[in-house]
Amino acid sequence: MVKSKHTYSFILLIFCFGKTIAQNIKRPEINLDDFILKIAPIQTEDANYEETYENLFTIYQNPIDLNTANLGEFRALFFLSESKINAILDHRKKFGPLLSIYELQAVDGFSLEDIRNILPFVQVKPGFGSTRFSNFAKKAVEHYLVVRADQTLEPSAGYLEDKYIGSRQRYYTRYRMSHSKDFNIGFVTEKDAGESKMLDYYNFHIQVQNKSFIKNLVIGDYLMQFGQGMIFSAGYAAGKGSEPVYTTRRSNIGIRPYNSVVENGSFRGAATTITNGNFEITAMAAVNRRDASVQINAETQDDYFSSILSAGFHRTTTELSNQNLLLEKNIGGNILYKLDHIQIGFSVLNTSFDKSFQKRELLYNFYEFTGKQNTVLGPNISISWQNFNFFGEAAKSSSEGYGYITGLVGSLGPKVEWALNLRNYQPNFHTFYGFAFAEGSRTINEKGVYNGLKYIIKKGLEVSAFYDSFSFPWLKYRIDAPSAGSDYQVRILYKPNKIFSQYIAFHHENKQRNNTDSKEVTHSLVNTSRNNLVLGTDYTYQKVLRLQTKLQYNGFDVEKSGKSNGYAVIQDIEAKIRRMQLKTRIAYFNTDSYDSRIYAYENDVLYAVSFPAYYGKGFRYYAVAKFPITRSLDAWVRIAQTNVSDRNTIGSGNDEILGGKKTDLKVQLRYSF
Repeated sequence: MVKSKHTYSFILLIFCFGKTIAQNIKRPEINLDDFILKIAPIQTEDANYEETYENLFTIYQNPIDLNTANLGEFRALFFLSESKINAILDHRKKFGPLLSIYELQAVDGFSLEDIRNILPFVQVKPGFGSTRFSNFAKKAVEHYLVVRADQTLEPSAGYLEDKYIGSRQRYYTRYRMSHSKDFNIGFVTEKDAGESKMLDYYNFHIQVQNKSFIKNLVIGDYLMQFGQGMIFSAGYAAGKGSEPVYTTRRSNIGIRPYNSVVENGSFRGAATTITNGNFEITAMAAVNRRDASVQINAETQDDYFSSILSAGFHRTTTELSNQNLLLEKNIGGNILYKLDHIQIGFSVLNTSFDKSFQKRELLYNFYEFTGKQNTVLGPNISISWQNFNFFGEAAKSSSEGYGYITGLVGSLGPKVEWALNLRNYQPNFHTFYGFAFAEGSRTINEKGVYNGLKYIIKKGLEVSAFYDSFSFPWLKYRIDAPSAGSDYQVRILYKPNKIFSQYIAFHHENKQRNNTDSKEVTHSLVNTSRNNLVLGTDYTYQKVLRLQTKLQYNGFDVEKSGKSNGYAVIQDIEAKIRRMQLKTRIAYFNTDSYDSRIYAYENDVLYAVSFPAYYGKGFRYYAVAKFPITRSLDAWVRIAQTNVSDRNTIGSGNDEILGGKKTDLKVQLRYSF
């Protein structure tokens, strides 16, 4: 009887596993807004949330295979700790390939909350894609077309004064056909409000992966990331925030297609990675036309440019006259040697222009790049030891300037995670496509030491914090002397269950800037401090109603000049009404000046990001509705309005709107093939 019982249990187990393998498990639809708010509960103007959103969505569309992913691919999920990565790798060694993503429940150290976080970004595949292209359209898992139109209903000065030559509508399209780790075809087009051409901007890509010795090949628009991002950076890191440990480290992502509407942010050409044993060799070449401010040297009569214009607007005659004036060429690559616990790489990138780069002759520009050509090169390394990852990268540019970054991340125990980061970027170090961890917006003229810590006090209660001390050895814009500063943040999160959570976050930053009251030619410096405090609550009722409340304070103090304070009370309501999803907000804000403005991340339609600055005194409302029209066609409608009572205009310059009201309307359709 006992033997019969065991036999029956074994047959039942095999049946269940067979059913698990056979079924096509659908990954949960991701709420990227929640991820961004978790990473950055206090939003700042320096962070590129559109890039963070795009990168997270790229990982979501190209989920990591739990059975084949290496250390670098796992580390791209910056919310996955080093100990959990090692636990997955150890599980694979002991028990072989995972049969299902739900086998993560059997991996040491994984809680249900951990699995819920990772689930949208992972999969279990039987193998790589086929090398046959005859049926690639049928193999596509992601195949859709998105069309969007939006407009500000109140006309701005640029239209009333006939300075903008195009219509007031903004149009956006996005197409994608892909099969993860196999192929990817897509394009993006955009016309900004005020522009006249429907295809004012576009990008496209064709990508194939895992075809014999070709690991990756991209033709069209792309980015690359290797090492810690000093030479090649594709933005796969969120920087300083409430995930203070693993967001400070970059990983070897390699080549990825470019899908953003940031118009001067990508390479256009071809790049490929080939494998040979433990080596991965990547080569790239690109030719781009850039918008630039071009002038003529009075002495030599040669053309030169003083800046590359990254805004991408072509609404006025002046903006049109700067379009595509600069020819830029890039050629470079990376060699990566990979073992189980060590990766050693070397990157090189040569950038050349058809005109000389010459910034304005101001003292703070003394060390800036000049000339037509720059080469930056250097090694990078990543070593894993137990639950720690040690990493570093160094690079040198044609100007003889150098930079380096080194650090570690890891687990001090099952409840404590730690990050240490040291960086030094000389004032004459020049990298055009690198963006390593930094306080400033570029990898130049900065030294710093960063510490990050995350501690799980008990189940449902955790505290995270960071402290960053930095200095700028040379002058900067509006800073007429070498300067220094520091910032720190502490966040306490209480989440006793999956329907309720509450957090409090405090961020303090000290910096220096010019004393605007000084009469001297070279200004003296004064200290500034900024304090941010956020209290947030999140409650979900039976998956049909979600309430999010946030109280936010921002104080900005300038030495000898007084203090500016501001606060906002924000209430978000999400509801599911049959097949429709509705997200709404009402916010009241009151700030003394623009210095105490409050940035608040907002829900938007799919693939769009919104984080306006609330300043002055008034209200902000929005509503976003998503509803299916047919099985293949989904629609989004978003309306948002700002009402201010302390002034009679909103915006400035050509974007100034008369009156205290600004209303934005957005409509989007997605057709899934």
